[in-house]
Amino acid sequence: MDLTAVTAKQQTMWATGDFHRIGVAQIGVGERLVRSLGVRAGEKVLDVAAGAGNTALAAARRWAVVTATDYVPDLLLRAQARAAAEGLELTTEVADAQALPYADATYDVVTSTFGAMFAPDQHRTAAELLRVVRRDGRIGMANWTPDGLIGRTFALGSRYVAPPQGVQPPTRWGTPDGLRELFAAAATDVRIRVRTADFVYPSAAFMLDYFRTWFGPTATQFAALDDEGQQAMAGELLALYERHNSATDGTVLAPAEYLEVVAVRA
Repeated sequence: MDLTAVTAKQQTMWATGDFHRIGVAQIGVGERLVRSLGVRAGEKVLDVAAGAGNTALAAARRWAVVTATDYVPDLLLRAQARAAAEGLELTTEVADAQALPYADATYDVVTSTFGAMFAPDQHRTAAELLRVVRRDGRIGMANWTPDGLIGRTFALGSRYVAPPQGVQPPTRWGTPDGLRELFAAAATDVRIRVRTADFVYPSAAFMLDYFRTWFGPTATQFAALDDEGQQAMAGELLALYERHNSATDGTVLAPAEYLEVVAVRA
């Protein structure tokens, strides 16, 4: 399997649409994560696969020295604009989670919120997260679970557009067993907490159109299908949204389950 080619395709996928329009609704996830990590002023923090910077900005608000990385440059431009609007210091650098361009033990804290979990080479990604954090430093992640709304959304899409053979599902990062396999003995005191992030939209139909337009994975999957396939996938997605919807007034309030992970580098 050519993981370089898979990574290039994923990079194009995440650059499709505008992920910031999806991720901005989940600002609270990054805020909770940096609090769970106990990020303090002056600590060096690396946010991996940072997107438009939700978690990086949360750490910067605590006066940490923060670098945000992603392999989609346009998302980092968003992060910089947001930092400027808030008067926050933030360094952004284009980088692949599977090959971070930093020396060993450079950072006090390494974070990734719904980001590094999508890199195709999962063991290499885990090794990179561990490599760049100092001994006794902390790693914090937020990863979608297989049984939550977003995990099921990805599983549904994979039935219509098959992922590359040999690539593990990203929701492996959202399971205790998967985390143990990926971090092995290199991380100690691994604390896992099940949390939810709310997706709130005017209606299920609006949510579907919004994701088809702005969310790279969904937009890419629909583009790969013929009309019949698009109609079938749209119908299943609408049904999935409704099953997870707790609102009763025609709007959508859908909690999406994820694992918040805090680990200490051995």
